[in-house]
Amino acid sequence: MLVFNIIQIILLGLLGLATLYVLLFSIASLFYKQKKYSDNGNIKKIAVLIPGYKEDEVIVEVAYAALQQDYPSNLYDVVIIADSFKKETISELKTLPIIVIEVSFDKSTKSKALNKAMAALEREYDIAVVLDADNVMANDFLKKINAAFEHGFIAVQGHRTAKNTNNSWAVLDAISEEINNNIFRKGHRVLGLSSAIIGSGMAFKYDYFKSLMATVTAVGGFDKEIELKMLKEGHKIVYLDDAVVFDEKIQKAEVFGNQRRRWLSAQLHYFKKDILSACKDLLFKGNIDYFDKAIQFIQPPRILLLGAVLLCSIGFVVVNYFLDNQRPYANYWIILLTACIMSFVFSVPKYFYSISTCKALASLPKGMFMMLLSLLKIKGANKTFIHTQHTSSSKKQT
Repeated sequence: MLVFNIIQIILLGLLGLATLYVLLFSIASLFYKQKKYSDNGNIKKIAVLIPGYKEDEVIVEVAYAALQQDYPSNLYDVVIIADSFKKETISELKTLPIIVIEVSFDKSTKSKALNKAMAALEREYDIAVVLDADNVMANDFLKKINAAFEHGFIAVQGHRTAKNTNNSWAVLDAISEEINNNIFRKGHRVLGLSSAIIGSGMAFKYDYFKSLMATVTAVGGFDKEIELKMLKEGHKIVYLDDAVVFDEKIQKAEVFGNQRRRWLSAQLHYFKKDILSACKDLLFKGNIDYFDKAIQFIQPPRILLLGAVLLCSIGFVVVNYFLDNQRPYANYWIILLTACIMSFVFSVPKYFYSISTCKALASLPKGMFMMLLSLLKIKGANKTFIHTQHTSSSKKQT
C-alpha cells in the first residue's frame, strides 16, 4: 500500500503542476483585450517571406493570395523561396509580380532557405513577415503588422487559425491551434509575459531578424531557437489576435503523428539545452520570460495531458475504492480531473462547441495514441527534416 500511495503522490504532483500551468493561463486568456495600434501614417517596407519545399500543389494560389493585401503594392514584396519545385511551377510563379528565389540544399531546412533568400534580396526592408507555403493572410494582415511595429516592437506573432475544418483530424488540429493561442499567447500576454511564436504568421524587425537567423543551427524547430534567443536578450514578443493568417490543418492520422513528433523533439531538445541557463537568468537577472519558455517546452502536449489525467483519475479512484484506501487521494484525483477539464473549457473558443466537434471527438483516443507513439519516436527527430505536405487551396474549407 505504501508503494502504491507513493506512486499516486508522484503522479498527482507531476500531472497537477502541468494542469495548474495550463489552467492558470487559460483563465488569464479570458481577460485578453486586443490593443488597437495606429501606424501614425508611417507605412513601412515589408518582405513577405514564404519558404516552400516541394509545395507545387499550393504555392501558386498562395502567392496570388498574398498579392491581394490592402497595403501599398510598392511597399511590400512577396518572396517565394522555392526549394525543389517543378520547372513548370517556377515558370508560373515568375508570371506574377513577385520575387522568386530558387534554392537547393543537400539537407533542406526552413532556416537555410530564409537565410539564403535574405542574402539574395537587394532591397532594404523594415519588416520581415514569415509564412508557411500554405498560409493565406487576411487582407488587412500587413496593415495590422505595420501599425504594431510603429510602437517599437521587435517581434510580433499574428493569429494563425484554421483554413480548413473538413474532417475530424482537421477539426482537432484547429481546436489544438486555438487552445495554444489562448494559453501560450493571450494568457501569457495578460500576465505580462511574451507570446509564443509558431513558425509562421510572425513578423520581425527586418535587420534584427536577418542577423538573428544567421546564428540559427536548428534543423527542425528554428522558431524555438530564435524565440529562446530573443527572450534571453530580454525582448518582448507581442501577439496580435486581430492579425489573422489562415493555415492548413492536417487531414490524416499519420501526418498528425509526424508533425507532433517533430514538434515534441524540438521542444525536448531546447528544454535540455536551455533549462540551466534559464534558471541562472531567472535567479540573477529576474528573466521570467526566458525561464517560462524553457519550462513551457517540458509541458506535456495538451491532448496527452488530458488523456493521462483522465485515465489516472478514473484508474486510481477505482483502485483506491477496492483497496479500501479511503484517504483524500480520490478527492485529489477528482479535483485534478475537474481542473484539467476546465482548462480546456476556458481555452476552446465557443464556436467549436458544435456537432462537427462532437463527431471529431471520436478520433480523440486515436489522437492520444498517436501522440504517445510520437513520444516514443522523438529521438533524433530534431536532427532530421520532416516535411508536412500541403494540399489545400487558398480558399477556406469547412
